[in-house]
Amino acid sequence: MDPFVLAQIIPDVLDPFTTTIPLRITYNSRLIVAGVELKPSAVLSKPRIDIGGNDMRVFYTLVLVDPDAPSPSHPSLREYLHWMVTDIPETTSTSFGMV
Repeated sequence: MDPFVLAQIIPDVLDPFTTTIPLRITYNSRLIVAGVELKPSAVLSKPRIDIGGNDMRVFYTLVLVDPDAPSPSHPSLREYLHWMVTDIPETTSTSFGMV
């Protein structure tokens, strides 16, 4: 089953979707896959995020939210926005976007 469905990200935070381009996320050279939980100590530095595709005229927005902040048992700050990067061209990393 889809890890986003198991974690109730779909449909609570996102509508169901079909992946159209590859997205690669690494923290300190560790590849992150959907459904993996990370400890705060593992995410102190910003991640490297590479967006696949082949059209530099197509742009994306990447948003990092916490869907059950501060905790799953007490989600009083639902969908807390940690950061957002806009205008990320395909075939590049988020370092080419606007923070």
